[in-house]
Amino acid sequence: MSRPVSIAIPDALTASYTRSGREEERAWIAALPELVATFLDRWRLRPDGKAGSGEASLVVPVRRADGTRAALKLQMPREESAAALTGLRAWNGDGIVRLLDHDPESSTMLLERLDGSRTLACVEDDDTATGVLAGLLARLHAVPAPEGLRHLRDIAREMLDEAPKAVTALTDPGDRRRLSGWAAVVTELADEPGDRMLHWDLHYDNVLAAAREPWLAIDPEPLVGDPGFDLWPGLESGFDKLAASGDAPRVLRRRFDLLTETLGLDRERAAGWTLGRLLQNTLWDIEDGKTVVDPSQIAVAEALARY
Repeated sequence: MSRPVSIAIPDALTASYTRSGREEERAWIAALPELVATFLDRWRLRPDGKAGSGEASLVVPVRRADGTRAALKLQMPREESAAALTGLRAWNGDGIVRLLDHDPESSTMLLERLDGSRTLACVEDDDTATGVLAGLLARLHAVPAPEGLRHLRDIAREMLDEAPKAVTALTDPGDRRRLSGWAAVVTELADEPGDRMLHWDLHYDNVLAAAREPWLAIDPEPLVGDPGFDLWPGLESGFDKLAASGDAPRVLRRRFDLLTETLGLDRERAAGWTLGRLLQNTLWDIEDGKTVVDPSQIAVAEALARY
């Protein structure tokens, strides 16, 4: 039997799991304190600080029996969490947080502890930050993709199937032309979807300072595909601040140049797959009820128009 535990579940995480009203999600969040206690016992851990959370996971700072600092991460079992485990095992800490232990059934992970207070967004020089992110992507893409991950080939097919109906949900004719244009580009690229293991969500806030290396990636959503499909999160990092500065077009193009140069990518092809990400993001937005293309998507597309 697990010992009592007094880990406070952040309100934001509780809200994330209860707003939909789905019983499965409500049951998981209700059982979370006991699940934490179970793994503290199983892996002989003790809490070592205040728990934090993202939208989908709880992260508890812990120490192992030998005093090593670690982080206990719990999230509801889903396709994305299973893929993360697969990717983290394959990367084995090369440019990314190291997986110390895991429970595939519950998707619970024990990870090396990084410095959650220092993300790549803290780096003032944007070229330096982009260079760090590009270097991490290069290392992640170099590791052969294991079996069992989703493939961009299938995602592209799904997007192209959804796009014609989605276009009709947009109220602005310019937005409809944009979405149709992005779909046309993906159609041209779909026969060569690539074979590298992608992070799929590597932006500045998903790179943390570490003791083992200056910076390491976190929170992968692994996918097999073309490296160009992995650029958008880095390009769009901190977009609100960029937009307010009035310098967004230049910075977006500069980031794209640095990323493609470091990764050795054909820029026209990489720009095309980046438009594929904009298509994917907009399809998700439409599914959530939006009827216009997000300004950040338009800004990225316009910045890359010359490639």
